[in-house]
Amino acid sequence: MAALAVAAYHYVGTTTPHFWGSHDPKQFAPALHEISRYGWLGVEFFFMISGFVICMSCWGRSPVQFVVSRVSRLFPAYWCAVLLVIALVLTARLAHLQAATPIDLRTVLGNLTMVPGPLGLDLIDGVAWTLWVEARFYLLMAVMLFFGLTYRRMIAFCGTWLTLAIVSRELHSAVLDEIFISQYAGLFITGIALYLMHRFGQNLVLWLLAGIAWCYELTVLNDRVAGHTVRPADGGALSWAVCAAVLTFFLVVLALAGSGPLARLRWRWLVTAGALTYPFYLVHQSIGIPVAKGLLQKVPALGVLPSMAVALAFSLLLSAVIHRTVDGPLGRVLRRHLTRGMSPRRPAATTAPDRDEPRGPRPQVPALAGRTTGPGPQPCASSVGNGAGSDGGNRPVPSG
Repeated sequence: MAALAVAAYHYVGTTTPHFWGSHDPKQFAPALHEISRYGWLGVEFFFMISGFVICMSCWGRSPVQFVVSRVSRLFPAYWCAVLLVIALVLTARLAHLQAATPIDLRTVLGNLTMVPGPLGLDLIDGVAWTLWVEARFYLLMAVMLFFGLTYRRMIAFCGTWLTLAIVSRELHSAVLDEIFISQYAGLFITGIALYLMHRFGQNLVLWLLAGIAWCYELTVLNDRVAGHTVRPADGGALSWAVCAAVLTFFLVVLALAGSGPLARLRWRWLVTAGALTYPFYLVHQSIGIPVAKGLLQKVPALGVLPSMAVALAFSLLLSAVIHRTVDGPLGRVLRRHLTRGMSPRRPAATTAPDRDEPRGPRPQVPALAGRTTGPGPQPCASSVGNGAGSDGGNRPVPSG
C-alpha cells in the first residue's frame, strides 16, 4: 500500500509543470490526480512500519547482528538501483536523448554511500533521502541494543526520544533535529508502541505512549503539508485534515496487522509483495518514469496512462529480478562476510623461535599458591625442581 501510494504520487499526483510534456494529469485524469497528490503519505507509512518491524528484528539480537542485518538488507538492492540509473543515463547520452539525472564521478561516489544529501550532492535515486532518515533511526536503535532491549527500557527510550524531539523543535535546533528526527519521531515511536502491544499485550501505558506520539505527529505533519503546497494554478494547498485522516487510516491498518484480525493473514502472495516492495520503491521513479517518458516520445499513440502502466509493470518486473539475483544472493554473501569481519579470529601463533630470543633453558613457571600435586609440603617458587629452600618440614622458607 505504501509503495503504490508513493508511486501514484510520482506518476499521476505530480504538480511539476510540464512534467509529462504537453500532457497534464489535471486534464487527462483529474480525479486520480487529486487523490494521488496525497500519495507522499506512503513515506510516512513506511516510517511507521519501520518502528514496528525494526523493533521486532532488534529483539534478542546483539548490536553487531543488527548492523550486519541492516547493511546486508539495504545496500545490495540500493547499489544495484544506482548502477542501473547510471547505465540508463549513459545509454541515453549515447543515443543523444535528454537525461535529467546529472552524472559525474563525484556524484556517483557520494551516492554509493547512501547519504548523498548530507554530502551536498544530487540524488541519483530520488527516493534515497528517506534512507538517510531510516539510517538515523537505526543508529538510535543500535544505541539501545548496547543496553539491551526490555519492555521498560523501550518505554523509557520512546518517552525520552519524544521529549527530546519536542525540545529540538522548541529550540529550532538543526543539530537536534538531525539527531532526534523530530519531523518523523512520532511515526517511529507509534510503530514501536504497536509492536510492544503485539509482543506484550495491550495496556494503558502503551496506548498513552502511542496516543501522545500520534498527537505530536499529526501536529508536526502540518510542516510536510505546507511543503507540498503549490501555486493555485497547479493545485494549491493540500488539506491537513485529509492528510491526518489518511495517515490515521494507515495507523489503523498497521494496528490491525500487528494485534488485530489482519495478523491472521498468511497469504503467500503478500510475502512476495513485501519482498518486492523495497526494490520497487528504489526503481519506480528513477527508472520507471524515464521508461514512461521514453514510450511517450517513441510511441505517442500509446497514450499517457498506458505508458505509465507499462512503466510500472516494467518496474515491478525489474524489482523481481533484483530480488532474485541481487537482493537475495548478494545479501547472503554480504551478511556472511560482514559477520566474519565483525568477529575476526586472531592469526595462529608461529611455533618458530624469534631470532633475537636467547637460546638455552627457559625458567620454569612457579606453581600456583595453594595448589598441591601430591602428598608432602608445597614447594615455594625458588625451590621448584631441587627442593632447596625447605626446612625439611611442612613450611616452606624463603631461599637465599
